[in-house]
Amino acid sequence: MSDAIEANGTAGAVEAAGSGPAASSGPGGRHVRVVLVDDHRMFRTGVQAEIGQTAQTGVEVVGEAADVDQAVTVITATRPEVVLLDVHLPGGGGGEVLRRCAALMADAERPVRFLALSVSDAAEDVIGVIRGGARGYVTKTITGTDLVDSIFRVQEGDAVFSPRLAGFVLDAFASTDAPPVDEDLDRLTQREREVLRLIARGYAYKEIAKQLFISVKTVESHVSAVLRKLQLSNRHELTRWATARRLV
Repeated sequence: MSDAIEANGTAGAVEAAGSGPAASSGPGGRHVRVVLVDDHRMFRTGVQAEIGQTAQTGVEVVGEAADVDQAVTVITATRPEVVLLDVHLPGGGGGEVLRRCAALMADAERPVRFLALSVSDAAEDVIGVIRGGARGYVTKTITGTDLVDSIFRVQEGDAVFSPRLAGFVLDAFASTDAPPVDEDLDRLTQREREVLRLIARGYAYKEIAKQLFISVKTVESHVSAVLRKLQLSNRHELTRWATARRLV
């Protein structure tokens, strides 16, 4: 589901970054300007409500975007200190946003830093965005308080990870060998991989739909596509396939 840039996206955020009155700061005078990038409006609304009370948190949400093109437009226009970036987005995913914002990340005076915020805890997703330049990766189970803390740590240049994800990064960068290419897995879209992992973990279709903010019918369509592409017959074979590749 992709929706238009929010009112505080392109136009509103440019205004906030301009000559208007300065936003209030949070406790201790802390202040950070943030852009939210996620293709689910309800999730963005929830994050905004949780962390966007600037007087209490010090976080000022200056823009939102629902896909890659919108994200690049809003980030370029607002130049936030931190971008909360979903990994799986229409238009090429979080990795494409990072690629197109490489110059902003490299700016020595006003660097834009990225913190991945995703439902996925898959090693390849974590490693992919870190290699793309993100400063950290946290999952959507994080609390509002911890998310605010993570945002400020990333603003200060720290690397931040949900506990079990740090090991993926250490293992990946400790190895001099490139990860093997799995041609079967590469046939799947990012969303199909998400559904595959949840099916393999024993989630029911309704649970997957709730977890990914999609309909049960859409889940069924993704499962059918995965089975077809992998030439499998049922979810039990799919589970064995995923387990053998350590995707669960």
